[in-house]
Amino acid sequence: MSELVHTVIVDDVATITLDSQHNRNALSKPLLDQLHAGIDAAEDAQARAIVLRHEGPAFCAGADLKERSDGPPDSGPMVRALKRLMDTERPTIAAVDGAVRAGGIGLMASCDLVVVHSTTTFALTEVRIGVAAAIISVPILRRVPPGKIAAAMLTGEQFGADEARTIGLVTHVTDDVATSVAALVDGIRAGAPRAVRETKALLHSVPTMERDTAFAAMESLSNELFQGPDAKIGMQAFREKRRPTWVLSESDQT
Repeated sequence: MSELVHTVIVDDVATITLDSQHNRNALSKPLLDQLHAGIDAAEDAQARAIVLRHEGPAFCAGADLKERSDGPPDSGPMVRALKRLMDTERPTIAAVDGAVRAGGIGLMASCDLVVVHSTTTFALTEVRIGVAAAIISVPILRRVPPGKIAAAMLTGEQFGADEARTIGLVTHVTDDVATSVAALVDGIRAGAPRAVRETKALLHSVPTMERDTAFAAMESLSNELFQGPDAKIGMQAFREKRRPTWVLSESDQT
């Protein structure tokens, strides 16, 4: 099997690169299998962050339509890929420097942070080939209010980076994707590993909780973290006006 996804781990940051340029990084089963392997490698190495980037002029063109038309319907690999990106404890950053279409938007939207070049274009083209943006609506509609993306989903019309940021689909628009991603990674690495992990978890969980349940859960978490070793390290560094040096605990290494 050819290598469609490259994974490199340097200085506790995993960079996963989509490199299936012959089909614009379409989401074939082999590519998705290799994406899973990349996430496995990042988790096994206790990476502090995962950067999902691409080679070629397209981040991802969506489903591999030839594969889908030649075989029985099986969306399971795609569902599992989106869940993995959403559920991994590591912060995930999509680094997008090319066009994004259909399922590629779902892949991108499953990451915690989305950094795109200012010239990037997007289109949810599913209706134009007789299907719906069904699976990818799950991560997309967790980021974007339905009314703000309805026209794009109903018509397949193209939209640009500034609109994507305005509606909440992406978090950063830049003329230098690599530099912007590096700054975000540095910010993540400046935080305590558990604190970053808990922050990612609460970003997903708190919005779905009833108010009093959320306050109770967050009060408990706050008390636990303030009494923990990371808070001692962090507050001592704050007093001394220096960047803290974090010590990995057993839980950080699982």
